[in-house]
Amino acid sequence: MITFPNAKINLGLNIVERRPDGYHNIETVFYPIPLNDVLEIVPARDGETTLQCYGNPVDCPVEKNLVMKAYRLMQERYGIQPVEIHLYKHIPDGAGLGGGSSDAAHVLVMLNKVFELGISDADLAAMAVTLGADCAFFVYNRPMMATGIGDVLSPLDVNLKGKTLLLVKPPVGVDTRTAYSRVVPAKPTVDFAHTIAQPVESWDGLLVNDFEPSVFAALPQLWLIKAQLMDAGAQYAAMSGSGSTVFGIFNSDKLAETAADTFADCATFVLHL
Repeated sequence: MITFPNAKINLGLNIVERRPDGYHNIETVFYPIPLNDVLEIVPARDGETTLQCYGNPVDCPVEKNLVMKAYRLMQERYGIQPVEIHLYKHIPDGAGLGGGSSDAAHVLVMLNKVFELGISDADLAAMAVTLGADCAFFVYNRPMMATGIGDVLSPLDVNLKGKTLLLVKPPVGVDTRTAYSRVVPAKPTVDFAHTIAQPVESWDGLLVNDFEPSVFAALPQLWLIKAQLMDAGAQYAAMSGSGSTVFGIFNSDKLAETAADTFADCATFVLHL
């Protein structure tokens, strides 16, 4: 079985408070985007589960890879048979796009289908949360308002269909744990749900990512990318998650493609939504 795990962007990200367990409560919208890895799962020929990675380098021991952790979780709970897993990485790592989380969630969904386990989406999502806070979103894979640590999900009526998304990923990454350590949590002053319901062109200055001030201070090139996207005609631009990808939402493919040409030293992806 083959599937194509997709990335996400964050539309706004409020870091509301630090929890007693050391995590943070947040408010954000996870929005799925058509930037994909490739994941294949087939029966193991030698009676042993293996993971082969291709494409972008994966700097992680096999057993610590979220994909293998997802398999081990299913094996422990349901006694499933060994499989061979082939993962082609196209979504950049350390980019705020959720590539690893998506891969892990898609493994759970695929194994549920391959072995006909009949696990509900709600139960798959509960399992996914044990792998990572945003993994549960990819089980549902539709626009979701996320609260708690990113694990409390509710469907949201936000639709960017017809827009063009330009992702700009510079050759630097951002460590999520470090990014959180530099943020001072605060209750939002603008109603998140009300803002996201407004037209995209009204979001600038209201729909904010609380990671931006500290991350931009450490990596000024990200601030410059955001400014360039707005100057190039984006209706809205922001950093996704804790970075380092910055995205712009455009009204046309042509505008986005022209803007992409200005970022020669970065990886760029023009995606029609």
